[in-house]
Amino acid sequence: MGKSPRRQVVVIGLGQFGMALTRSLAERGAEVIAIDRESEKIQMASAFATEALCFDATDEEALARVNPSRRDVCVCATGDQSKEAAIICTALLRQLGAPRIIARANDELHKRILLLVGAHEVVNPEWAFGERFSNRIVYDRIIEEMSLGTDLVITEFRIPPVFIGHSLVELDLRRRYGVIVVAIRRGEKGTVSLPDPNEVLGSDDILVVVSHEGAVARLLARG
Repeated sequence: MGKSPRRQVVVIGLGQFGMALTRSLAERGAEVIAIDRESEKIQMASAFATEALCFDATDEEALARVNPSRRDVCVCATGDQSKEAAIICTALLRQLGAPRIIARANDELHKRILLLVGAHEVVNPEWAFGERFSNRIVYDRIIEEMSLGTDLVITEFRIPPVFIGHSLVELDLRRRYGVIVVAIRRGEKGTVSLPDPNEVLGSDDILVVVSHEGAVARLLARG
């Protein structure tokens, strides 16, 4: 079988978020077209982007030449630079037939407007990071937490003392907390294995779980 075609992604706006996203996508094998109106940022992005183009993305004719309708995803990351530019750019991408538009918002009103003008998804990296990092501060048993899209997250956490000596069957975490255990790590440097529902948990065990936002925090608050 042949290789799957590389994902084609347009990233508009090379602030901290846009630049980091461009680099990360390129490292994962995506074809990235990076766009910004500042030549210095374009020069930086050209080191890893497939193409780095310097123009104002609120210019409809210039944006049309990138063929948004033929790209898998278009990310409007200009939210940290200009709310108005993000709104205009998102509306133009929708008008030009982009199949999937992800836009960055600065606040709740900005988010609602971006959705109204055509964004399929709106993100705010600072909000998401702040929410997840606050859990790690308040609940020191949480080691790592990562969003899986919508409101699902995967979380790695040290088990609370009340779990020690009990099996997953006895704890019944899915019914009680809406938490699905997908792996168990024996200590922070130990091996990772698929969960045996009848195996008794030890004091150094770490669970890797999938749940809705806030489920693990509720579990740890009660545990």
